[in-house]
Amino acid sequence: MVITQRRKLGRSELEVSPLCFGGNVFGWTIDENTSFEILDNFIASGGNFIDTADVYSTWVKGNIGGESETILGKWLKQRKNRDQVVIATKVGNDMGIKGKGLSRQHIQQAVEDSLQRLQTDYIDLYQSHIDDETTPLEETLETYAELIRQGKVRAIGASNYSAERLRKALEISRQHSYPRYESLQPRYNLYDRDGYEQDLQQISTEQGIGVINYSSLCSGFLTGKYRSEKDLSISLRGSSVKRYLNPRGLGILKAIDQIAKTYNSTPTQVSLAWLIANPTITAPIVSATKVEQLNDIIKSVNLHLDQDAIDLLNQASSSNT
Repeated sequence: MVITQRRKLGRSELEVSPLCFGGNVFGWTIDENTSFEILDNFIASGGNFIDTADVYSTWVKGNIGGESETILGKWLKQRKNRDQVVIATKVGNDMGIKGKGLSRQHIQQAVEDSLQRLQTDYIDLYQSHIDDETTPLEETLETYAELIRQGKVRAIGASNYSAERLRKALEISRQHSYPRYESLQPRYNLYDRDGYEQDLQQISTEQGIGVINYSSLCSGFLTGKYRSEKDLSISLRGSSVKRYLNPRGLGILKAIDQIAKTYNSTPTQVSLAWLIANPTITAPIVSATKVEQLNDIIKSVNLHLDQDAIDLLNQASSSNT
């Protein structure tokens, strides 16, 4: 199966596949060779959108950050396909001795570091990884404006912003004619719904902002492979799944299983198809450590849930359940 669909990201000129591959696994749960294999298969399947960050993966013993970008950069250079892919990366998270935040000075240094690791002269989507309330939004957005003028960045996005801060940033961009955040990267999936749906969804719709949500499969919980505490030891991410093992979480899995059986599909495909069907979502971010997992993920693009299936999932995953 090959993805042929493209979606416009916000009001930018970027056109992306309805799935975005999350590069946090590069240099963490998969090595360089496996990363290349996964990336080759993602592109061969019609995907063109890859998300990473400078901070990936500082949490791994011996890593200093930039490992994911470095692997991605080597792949881009070897495959000579830079113009065929949309590369998104992020700035602002804690890079240890290299600092953090969204000040002019930090962004200017961080973008050069990212460009060098990615072995490219431009970044398609440069995102504020986490909000920095110690730096005026004007300073951050003016710095991004310079980078866009210089041709180093094509569009900008925000990750983990509150509704209030996102509105303020958009207003400042309008007042000063700065580039605006064209995308939002919130945590959003069948289990974690409220944070996005309460306020951010409305802003995104009103302002035409593209949404590329992360944790689309709830750290693997929505794939159905974690159904009891004894399952938590099967992967490195198991410990982060424990909080979902409650009546509501298990109720969501039950609904997913029912729909997967009806559609002769898998829990992974159903969970992603629910996201893709949401008109406010541009491209869920997904990761895989094996080609078999990636193939399962890709099939979600062609799984079109009817309204009854969507209603069942909405009901089972409601925070009032």
